[in-house]
Amino acid sequence: MTDTTTKPTPELDLSDPGLYINRELSLLEFQRRVLEEAEDPNSPLLERVKFISILNSNLDEFFMVRVAGLKQQIQAGVGDRSPDGRTPAEQLNAVRQLSMELLEAGQRCFQSLLPELDAAGVRIMDYSQLNAAERSQLTATFLEMVFPVLTPLAMRDPGHPFPHISNLSLNLAILLEDDFGNQRYARIKVPRALPRLVPVAGEEQQGDRFVWIEQLITNNLDSLFPGMTVIEAHPFHVTRDADMEIQVLEASDLLKSIEKGLHERQFNSPVRLMINPDMSSHLLDIFVEEMELDTSDVYALEGPLGLSSIMQLYGLERWELKSTPFKPVLPEGLEDEPQKQSMFDVIRERDLLIFRPYDSFIPFIDLLEEAAQDPNVLAIKQTLYRVGRNSPVVQALLQARRKGKQVTVLVELKARFDEESNIEWAKALENEGVHVVYGLHNLKTHCKIALVVRKEGDHIQRYVHMATGNYNAVTARLYTDIGLFTSDKAIVEDSSHLFNYLTGYSAKRDYNKLLVAPVTLREQMLGLIQREAEHQQSGRRGHVIFQMNSLVDSPMIQALYEASRAGVQIDLIVRGICCLRPGVPGVSDNIRVISVVGRYLEHSRIYYFRNGGDEEIYVGSADMMPRNLDRRVELLFPIKKDDLIRRVRDGILDIYLADNVTAREMQTDGSYVRLTPDGDEPVSCQEWFMQQRQATSPQVTDHARISYAFLPALTDLEDLDDD
Repeated sequence: MTDTTTKPTPELDLSDPGLYINRELSLLEFQRRVLEEAEDPNSPLLERVKFISILNSNLDEFFMVRVAGLKQQIQAGVGDRSPDGRTPAEQLNAVRQLSMELLEAGQRCFQSLLPELDAAGVRIMDYSQLNAAERSQLTATFLEMVFPVLTPLAMRDPGHPFPHISNLSLNLAILLEDDFGNQRYARIKVPRALPRLVPVAGEEQQGDRFVWIEQLITNNLDSLFPGMTVIEAHPFHVTRDADMEIQVLEASDLLKSIEKGLHERQFNSPVRLMINPDMSSHLLDIFVEEMELDTSDVYALEGPLGLSSIMQLYGLERWELKSTPFKPVLPEGLEDEPQKQSMFDVIRERDLLIFRPYDSFIPFIDLLEEAAQDPNVLAIKQTLYRVGRNSPVVQALLQARRKGKQVTVLVELKARFDEESNIEWAKALENEGVHVVYGLHNLKTHCKIALVVRKEGDHIQRYVHMATGNYNAVTARLYTDIGLFTSDKAIVEDSSHLFNYLTGYSAKRDYNKLLVAPVTLREQMLGLIQREAEHQQSGRRGHVIFQMNSLVDSPMIQALYEASRAGVQIDLIVRGICCLRPGVPGVSDNIRVISVVGRYLEHSRIYYFRNGGDEEIYVGSADMMPRNLDRRVELLFPIKKDDLIRRVRDGILDIYLADNVTAREMQTDGSYVRLTPDGDEPVSCQEWFMQQRQATSPQVTDHARISYAFLPALTDLEDLDDD
């Protein structure tokens, strides 16, 4: 650490490109850490398979959004350089190289797992390995279950133009020849409704055996093209630009724009074509030409394409090949049925902190359900960003409206890749008479807040819940998030003003306790960092601990550099993108960056300031990114009670910082090194939190009240770059 004595610091250009890590490459470095989880031999076998699926799903999304954005900039002639000094073209070249490395490494990892899966009784067979009886059985399966769903499309002749190939679709490119020697081209889309891995039955079958559906189709093409000779058949996978540009003037138009955008997403420009290397050059040339791709957009990979679909294996009931299930517990002081306290009584007595998934999501459902039934509750107001399907939250809100409560819900339709689900919920809520708001002009509403207004005697009492994560009962068991229940007078007053800002025309800027973007959050966060530097310069030890998903914003990074140069100790726990470069002499000597990737997706945002000993902690929905600070409605709320400050500081942040098993430390060049105990006691933060909660809170919750659908992939429910 740098000497903490106040010293004059020389002038330094903190906008120097050499002080920044490229945003896109940093995001790909996160995917490398995901891959490491798949490569970890200490993890259960199907957990490793899960992480290969997640890696491929994340890379699909990366191409749909980030690569598509770079290509758009190049096509538009944008020459602006990123903070690290790269043009869009330079970024795209670097991204393509690293993406290919990750895709190839993911394929190698998957291939290395096949013998282990086989030994465990989960065998993925090549079609050539099947005996006659197995082939006969699979042919029957094909004719009954697959053949009726397939639609062969002729192409490249006067009557059959080149067909549209939808986003993320797996296809077969086929070259045929008729009896007269004429060559014909066709394409078959592998339907997503069918399982990627088709079960193989056998009289003496042991375990689970599968073949790839594309191999099953390829070996039965004679049924689809009778009278033709199949010359070639090759799988290919297409990724398209999936970001939507939405110009909106009012809410009613927004709903229509989103619905139109969802349809058009399938027809946007292709950005990646994945093939096997043995596809002939003349077939490949057809697809490159017809889809107007550059040859650098083609990724030739050995093995099965589109490995996000292998999450199917994780759905097998092979519990011995997965991590031991963890059942969230009730927070300390809450009783389960039938002695359950009123949530209003609990919150009125004290603030209640929930640390998911170790603490249960049930208390929030309890609050909504109790509010729906309570005759003294007058109104409920809530934001919804991602709620998923079969949502108990929405069901409780609908029940409240049926009971005559005034219910107002802001549904963010622009939540990327969750638009369709949110549209359905918005319509369902409106049909029941709920007042639905679609958000502010040109701003995403990303804050997580619910407000209950209750008449108690001769006065009105308000109760509020705020969180770092979405009101989604499924991701509540998969993402780490913090929520706070409170009836603090200043905070509930701020909450009412915030909802007035979201639903009306409030221009209020002087919130009592809350930090709200894009109104005050940026200015106040910069001020808090500067205050820490001033404490340090006055002889009071400065210390900042930030936990977040991403750190991208240049002014925020520069403020952290300035604080580091003043001698402030800065610990950053950044799950994904980190554009700050730690360990630069004279700039970031006092900054340490770690990333935790493990069983749960780290999703909390916590901002700790030592403040000369009078500690302050803010928690909320905002990452330190330009979009969060300037183009979204975000919320950071304070943890005020001393016992909760201690719990967050000592019982959460300190455990993350002590992790020497799952944590990786960022190096000055942007790479990461996995930490090891090196003789110290091993500390895996997620394991520590699970063990601690089970040891101190033996009373578990009744999870039968929530329907938890099988999770196909983390990013199917929450886009990692838009969470």
